[in-house]
Amino acid sequence: MTSRSLGHRAPLLWLLLPLMIGLALGKLAWLPVSPAWSAGAAVILIGAALLFRRAWTSCLVLGVVLSGTALYEIERARLADWDELPPREAKITVHADRLFSPRPDGKSVSGLGHIISSDALLPELNGQAVYFSLSLKRGTPPPIRSSELVVIGVLQTLPRNPPDDTFDGYLANAGINFRLTRGRILETTAPATIYYRFCDAALRRFDRLLDFGIGAHPKLSGVYRAMLLGQQQELSEEQHTIFMQSGTMHLFSVSGLHIATIAGVIYGVLVLLRLPRWAQLVVGGVLLWLYVDITGGTPSAVRSWIMVMFLYASRTLRVPGGPLAALVASALVVLIFQPLQHFSASFQLSYGIVAALLLFGLPLGEACVERWALFADLPKAAWNWHQRWRDHLWRGLLGMLAIGVASTLVSLVLGITIFKLSTPGGLAANLVLIPASVLVVLAGFLSLLCGLAGLGTLGLVFNHAGILVLAVMEKCVRFFVTLPGVYHPAQFSAGWAGYAATSLVLITMLYGYAMRWESKRGGFWPPFAFVVLALVLGVSFD
Repeated sequence: MTSRSLGHRAPLLWLLLPLMIGLALGKLAWLPVSPAWSAGAAVILIGAALLFRRAWTSCLVLGVVLSGTALYEIERARLADWDELPPREAKITVHADRLFSPRPDGKSVSGLGHIISSDALLPELNGQAVYFSLSLKRGTPPPIRSSELVVIGVLQTLPRNPPDDTFDGYLANAGINFRLTRGRILETTAPATIYYRFCDAALRRFDRLLDFGIGAHPKLSGVYRAMLLGQQQELSEEQHTIFMQSGTMHLFSVSGLHIATIAGVIYGVLVLLRLPRWAQLVVGGVLLWLYVDITGGTPSAVRSWIMVMFLYASRTLRVPGGPLAALVASALVVLIFQPLQHFSASFQLSYGIVAALLLFGLPLGEACVERWALFADLPKAAWNWHQRWRDHLWRGLLGMLAIGVASTLVSLVLGITIFKLSTPGGLAANLVLIPASVLVVLAGFLSLLCGLAGLGTLGLVFNHAGILVLAVMEKCVRFFVTLPGVYHPAQFSAGWAGYAATSLVLITMLYGYAMRWESKRGGFWPPFAFVVLALVLGVSFD
């Protein structure tokens, strides 16, 4: 098969895949040795890989696997003695690393942070990651990221491996060992830094700009802000439910779709300004990071930013690279600095789906175009204008279908694993809503640019265009979820089965890509076969 999407190299897979295996082994605690022994053995094996060429592959892979197991234990840094202790009242000083969106009534705030200091009797808590939920006095603004707060509340430890579909599971996969509830703020020992105060003020201004002129439509404006700023609390319970059932809830997380669209706008403007390539890379990267950090700096947005920067850097510096190499490099960087993200639902969904698009979707689309090409017996030089347009539309349709099929194969299995929900209708919904959501993100970002430039009237036009598209999208989703078979409650009979099935599907895609999807090696059928087997043998539909 001849394809432009095949043949791209990603040598960092030799490091990424063993690291992911090692992290999984570390979470399962299958190795009976301490992290120090694992780290020491990893150093010896990696050193042997550098010295002995004949055994470099096995030594490198095993060394990185052991590094992953040690890295997991080091990152979790659990206090085993606390597992047997009951919840207790504690007074601690917390550095706020990340704040969740406050409740609409403004009575409480929650977030993630780490303990700077604690009661004299609890020195071992210093440096531990903690989730906190704090009540706020009436009229008191919520704290800002990077604030240092003295708080008092009920402190308890989290289980080592709570179920992934619980909030405790989410916290554990984020590296949190303790949770402080029913807390209150006693004092603020250090206010937020100037940079994070700037981000907070910019977010509030973004919120006003996106609400300008459309306040008479609160439900649609709330969805609009949720999509542009990741503020999912703006969605009503009904809206949250229908988007979840249609398999399109990912549209309201600032992630790859948003970052790619906004990056295209930013770099397009920089190209029009005729900046040098290196200046486009630096200026565009800084502006894109500001958007990521102003909207909360969520892990999915940061991962997307890293991938975009790797891709643009390879093009700017004219070094060998491509989307697959950028994907692998960004995943490796993320796991080195934040290894526990490997177990988060957003990491698995985002990287799993993008990997499926690159390994399976793009080659499948090109194979379909090659097999079912229009006017194959007629030279292109003899085509008239309507034949060229029909060919262009046909290629685009086949490409979209192939990409939709690839993402559905992964998201179907992971959706059942993570959300206990099967959304076979998600393919049809996403084929329509993803292009529409790109228009919404584009309109919203242009509205922000116009508002910041003092062109409020033009921003008003973009706001109305955005909510008009959103109104159509919401009506389509409301109708779509009423159709039979669009979604089903479902779950795997064993918790590990879903992750194993996802891994096998991605392995078959990686193998097929390496073999150039040749027919004699199974062609494009193995991923479909594994998904069907997983659904038939491992899933119970309720």
